[in-house]
Amino acid sequence: MATPKVAVKTGILEGVMSAGPVVQGLLLLMIGLSVVSWAIIINKRKQLKAIQAANETFVDAFWKAASLEDMAKQAKNYPNSNIASVFLAAFQELQRIAEKTFGARGTKDIADVGSDSSTKLTGIDNLERTMRKVSDAEIAKAEANLSFLATVGSTSPFIGLLGTVVGIMTSFHQIAASGSASLAVVAPGISEALFATAVGLFAALPAVAAYNYFIGLVKRIEMDVASFGSDFLNVAKRNFFKES
Repeated sequence: MATPKVAVKTGILEGVMSAGPVVQGLLLLMIGLSVVSWAIIINKRKQLKAIQAANETFVDAFWKAASLEDMAKQAKNYPNSNIASVFLAAFQELQRIAEKTFGARGTKDIADVGSDSSTKLTGIDNLERTMRKVSDAEIAKAEANLSFLATVGSTSPFIGLLGTVVGIMTSFHQIAASGSASLAVVAPGISEALFATAVGLFAALPAVAAYNYFIGLVKRIEMDVASFGSDFLNVAKRNFFKES
């Protein structure tokens, strides 16, 4: 005698449509988090790659420039370079220090500063603070939205787990209400429970992988900015400032 087949809809769409409002809400939340995460991943990759390429080009041009004035004019051609932003801020601060130092004798051109001991500047601490402040701000821009990826990666599995718990509870309620533990009774709740877990992982895994990848890129960019800052300060100390 053949065993009768029980018609149970197990498709993803059917599972979502038959899920309770709580699970549906959690699914929509996780799908929304996943969409936003992917948008951040795509944009952040373009941003960081553009920063790296622009930094390399700018640093190469900096060491080939005839003077700081010439490089300051060219720096505006590197809008994606955070090193160019640090350089411009440092150059402007260097100009302010020169104007303040030689204010009584009129504005001193940077090209004439450091030509002899009487034109040496003081106040290199101000230059260091300016460069440090701008460097921190530029790195903060590079890190923007990465905390969202970290949050999605750490919370999505737990949101999915909450959906799983609710789905299992739904199955138990259906068993209690019908007095039967047949597949037709428990399958919808089990299906929505497993689907909630899968969606939670689908949202979390790319976010975690992208976060770790981008943190590595930001660290390399931070090292490049710090290296340039150190080199620029050495050039400034040697050519423009009095020895302490």
